Amino acid sequence: MDASTLVGLTIHEARMLLDSRKVSAVELTRAALDRIGQVEDRLKAFVTVTGDLALDQARKADRRIADGRAAPLTGIPMQLKDNMTTRGVPTTCSSRMLESFVPTYDSTVTRRLYDQSAVLVGKGNLDEFAMGSSTENSAFFPTRNPWDLDRVPGGSSGGPAAAVVASECVFSLGSDTGGSIRQPAALCGVVGLKPTYGLVSRYGLVAFASSLDQIGPITRDVRDCAIVLNAIAGNDPRDSTSLSVDATDYTAALESGERSLKGLRIGVPTEYFVEGMDPEVEASTRRSIALLEELGAEVAETSLPHTSFALAVYYILAPSECSANLARYDGVKYGFSDSEAESMWGALEQTRGGGFGPEVKRRIMLGTYALSSGYYDAFYLKAQKVRTIIRREFERAFEEFDAIVSATSPTVAFRLGEKTADPVQMYLSDVLTLPANIAGLPGISVPAGLSRDGLPIGFQILAGALGEETIFRIAHAFEQASGWNGKSPDL
Repeated sequence: MDASTLVGLTIHEARMLLDSRKVSAVELTRAALDRIGQVEDRLKAFVTVTGDLALDQARKADRRIADGRAAPLTGIPMQLKDNMTTRGVPTTCSSRMLESFVPTYDSTVTRRLYDQSAVLVGKGNLDEFAMGSSTENSAFFPTRNPWDLDRVPGGSSGGPAAAVVASECVFSLGSDTGGSIRQPAALCGVVGLKPTYGLVSRYGLVAFASSLDQIGPITRDVRDCAIVLNAIAGNDPRDSTSLSVDATDYTAALESGERSLKGLRIGVPTEYFVEGMDPEVEASTRRSIALLEELGAEVAETSLPHTSFALAVYYILAPSECSANLARYDGVKYGFSDSEAESMWGALEQTRGGGFGPEVKRRIMLGTYALSSGYYDAFYLKAQKVRTIIRREFERAFEEFDAIVSATSPTVAFRLGEKTADPVQMYLSDVLTLPANIAGLPGISVPAGLSRDGLPIGFQILAGALGEETIFRIAHAFEQASGWNGKSPDL
């Protein structure tokens, strides 16, 4: 099996090849590593490639298949965003602060994928500590969009999204704090799911903003997304925010939406057609909504007026939480340390000044300011109150509708360097995705076509808490009717 055979391969297609013994896990893994060797110099989607580990895991997967004990992800090459701990494999968060950090334990999602004998081919590049929307904030190098190497792949899970669409792996896991799975999925033309907050354990996920962070799959199609969620969802006693929910087979929801969405009510918030939206994105979104109507869904306009405050709320809450979470990186116990200073406080200042990049330092300062004496009530406390209003507004909307739809990103992928000098313009990239994080709701981005310049456009579907089955039903029906069929860039 050569690397070209891997292009466009889905989990369920690879599963059939492995189970029928048409290909071995070792051959599939070698093809993924060869593909990485072919395109990685141009894309930079990986921080670390784990070739030896992957081949060892693939041999074990082949033995499991031979014994008739294959699970859905056995032998499937995967990537993990480099903010999920992996025992014995560096976990850098694309930061100089953790450049040499090698964890002694696996995150829960890592362990659950290993339990199915999935094969880790490497760790994906990201905006440093997941703070960014373009993967240009990585301390090591920017990742490039496989559809146009002069453009960004989105962020912060830009490495995972680029790796999946470039077929350097069959699937990846990202994390989503304000859109960091869905936005890069949209800009790279793949499927990305942010599950309900608490559905997937955050144990071993290096924290950015703990009340907003959530791990989820990035895959080539909706069925693959459901397969991966089956593997990683479920209660974890090591995560105090983990929900106690019964195991669910999310792939079962796909069949109910195979041909019709009759009976489903779908809302279209007028506020989500934001000022400055790319006309091609708006046109694509309206075509996508019309397609849902053709599939039998009842579609109506609705209003979520307070979500217009979501951007301001997010950029108070997320920096506040990150300023607290990142206080642990002081150069004393692990990570980067600048010990040449004459005093402890000097060493701490130089360590944090040299170990963190500009965007991380900007957010730490914003958060420290919002939490400071005299400003806590005016900023942080008020943001929490508005967060409650936004969440309740969504709850009322989902009493009327089964799902809410919009564009995922207001623009297609922008050029490298285009927004780095203007943080506010960069932050606006997540204006359509971050309300779901504030409310803890599930959301998915599915490909909705290409712009005239050949750049992917994403379509977002949101549902109420634990509404993943509804999301999968709608997303799968839309995918089948749209004719996207897992298009791949020509690399």
